[in-house]
Amino acid sequence: MAEQQQTLDQTLETKKQETFDYVKLQLGEGIIDTELDASHYEAAYQRTIGTYRQRAENAFEESYNFLTLGDGNNIYTLPREIKTVRQVFRRTIGFSNGGEGQAFEPFSAAALNTYLLNGNQMGGLATYDFYSQYVELTAKMFGGFLNYNYNSATNQLTLMRDIKGEGETVLLWCYNLRPEVQLLTDFSTMQWIRDYMVGNCKLIIGEAREKFATIAGPQGGTALNGAQMKAEGQAIMDKMIEELKLYVDGSQPLMWVIG
Repeated sequence: MAEQQQTLDQTLETKKQETFDYVKLQLGEGIIDTELDASHYEAAYQRTIGTYRQRAENAFEESYNFLTLGDGNNIYTLPREIKTVRQVFRRTIGFSNGGEGQAFEPFSAAALNTYLLNGNQMGGLATYDFYSQYVELTAKMFGGFLNYNYNSATNQLTLMRDIKGEGETVLLWCYNLRPEVQLLTDFSTMQWIRDYMVGNCKLIIGEAREKFATIAGPQGGTALNGAQMKAEGQAIMDKMIEELKLYVDGSQPLMWVIG
């Protein structure tokens, strides 16, 4: 695990450096002095990643994770990458035996044996649908679903129940932040990040150059293009935000909302 994490960190640093090199060349570094150091590029990168995560659906991914419950413990700290917990599923219909196995329920066994395994002789899709509704209703009535609260700032999952028994495993339906290395590798997000970062760096340069409108010289001095750089940078950033609204980064459009 440590070696795998080290490899991911090295890959991330390589991808970040490729992004920084792209931005530097777009700003004309090597031909002119861009006046930016490493901390400025890092600040522009962090703002770019933060803006993308705030505004783009493609910055998140769906995942399923297992959580083992402890006796008397209803508060659990999840990994910081998890930002939303959509549902908590139990392996039992409504009660727990405190172990890893699923509780035995006579009606479930009878329905499985009679109607599902012998579906070519009796029963069918309608019977399977009735059975599924029965399982769902039983879970709702007898505690098959766990009420919970998830704090995305502290990454704490609080189950609204006094957990009895040790070792029950529940399934968490989550939405995670996509790793930065994936954002910098995916062709649909990589170009957006690079272009937005170019605009942000132009804004930084413009802020610095606008502080002094001119530089004194023997023939009246030289005028700096701070205002122009700020305008160009802001225009690029606004354009990239508009592209997010058109889902050019591969994000999924919003679904229909009724009510």
